[in-house]
Amino acid sequence: MANVTHLQVQGSRARGGMFARLAFAGVLAFGLVGGPLPAPVMPVAHARGAPDSFADLAAKVSGAVVNISASQTISAPSGRPPGLPRGTPFDDLFEEFFKRRQQGQAPVPKRRSNSLGSGFVIDPAGIIITNNHVIANATEIEVIFTNGDKLKAELVGRDPKVDIAVLRVKPKTPLKAVKFADSSKTRVGEWVMAVGNPFGLGGTVTAGIVSALKRTISSNPFDNYIQTDAAINKGNSGGPLFNMEGDVIGVNTAILSPTGSSVGIGFASPAATVVPVIEQLLKYGETRRGWLGVRIQKVDDAIAESLGLGKPRGALIAGVDEKGPSKAAGIRTGDVIVKFDGQEVEQMADLPRFVANSPVGKDVDVVVVRKGKEETLRVKLGRLPEQSTKQASLKKPDNVKPPSVVRKALGMELSDLSDALRRQYKIKPSIKGVIITKVDPNSSAAEKQLVPGDTIVEINQQRMSKPEDVVSKLDEVKKAGRKSALLLVSNGEGNVRFVAVPVK
Repeated sequence: MANVTHLQVQGSRARGGMFARLAFAGVLAFGLVGGPLPAPVMPVAHARGAPDSFADLAAKVSGAVVNISASQTISAPSGRPPGLPRGTPFDDLFEEFFKRRQQGQAPVPKRRSNSLGSGFVIDPAGIIITNNHVIANATEIEVIFTNGDKLKAELVGRDPKVDIAVLRVKPKTPLKAVKFADSSKTRVGEWVMAVGNPFGLGGTVTAGIVSALKRTISSNPFDNYIQTDAAINKGNSGGPLFNMEGDVIGVNTAILSPTGSSVGIGFASPAATVVPVIEQLLKYGETRRGWLGVRIQKVDDAIAESLGLGKPRGALIAGVDEKGPSKAAGIRTGDVIVKFDGQEVEQMADLPRFVANSPVGKDVDVVVVRKGKEETLRVKLGRLPEQSTKQASLKKPDNVKPPSVVRKALGMELSDLSDALRRQYKIKPSIKGVIITKVDPNSSAAEKQLVPGDTIVEINQQRMSKPEDVVSKLDEVKKAGRKSALLLVSNGEGNVRFVAVPVK
């Protein structure tokens, strides 16, 4: 393809033009019944037809949509000329030379930078919602209303993970406000309307339909976007996506585009995702998310087959925090969570959202599939720590001699986990199992990213202690007619993951 597709969050630092596109589609069906007494034909389902106009809706809600101008002070650049390469042996000489040249000169003043975005009022007393990336690092935030009034805003709270910020202004009179809808009732194909501040133009209305639901674009841990073809451009970020009743079903956040402008693929964070965050920010000034204390991974076709799930579903537990709520409740590595607090976990991405939206300290029922049978466990949720963990490297250690081979299986060479191998591959003493010492680059094990230094802890939820156990278990899986074996694999740091490796 000639064009490269970019995912962009829609904040704007420049003024320009915007091209809005309206997409209309409608189907009119008639039914006739023969005979002297024709019977009326009742439609199977009632659906809203294409609107004659969006004018009434725009007039109803536009007064609640605002422009956000966020200013920040940027430090003056160093005297190093632009384009001068870094990372050379002469870096220190260059820096010293330009530092000396600047001595005695007047300091360069700091400059201000403005970003433009959108927002909307949810409380007449002055509560306004926008995207976090619109106001990130801002030293001053100004809200501009449709009548031209301008008010300074204070930051109540923000959440980078869901990309939401709550602002407060102090108006002299009550503001026009809009309310959130139940976005869980939104359907693909419904008409929607976006209002915002594209390219700094001010209140601009675009319309389209809901193109898809539950889109994951890997922008945050709780991806669950509404996709729409209503035109969304730079500066639309933080603006509302309305249904035909004039209620907000989502907050416009990002577009997928090869050009940086709308090509009809825009994304809005659904109300069901942002409302709990907004409530916490208003109450605490921060987020307080529920926490299970587990590491999870996706259940693909191979893993579902190896666990006897029938079809991919749920979230596979790849690790349990020793001090987390799940450990105390009896959740184990290898369990598949298929239901959380009465909600079906259809895919892995569902679980983090369900847990995060749950109150800290709540007792919830968690249904897991363990060895082919469903069990219900009671878990008291903790509070999600707000730090991230780095993924351990899977790189093979340098300058090591391969140990003597004990067994071969699936393109892997296996050995007992001796003290020498622990030192060689820097494997923690707590890790037990069979170590992989070599992987054929053309094998299915290599395709699954198994590397020397990985330790096979379990196969099909059965502990492995010596290479003979691995060979025997794999033979057993083949004889049972299974297509793949489910390996629980640990790296040297003790981070485990499940890998479904074909056995045929």
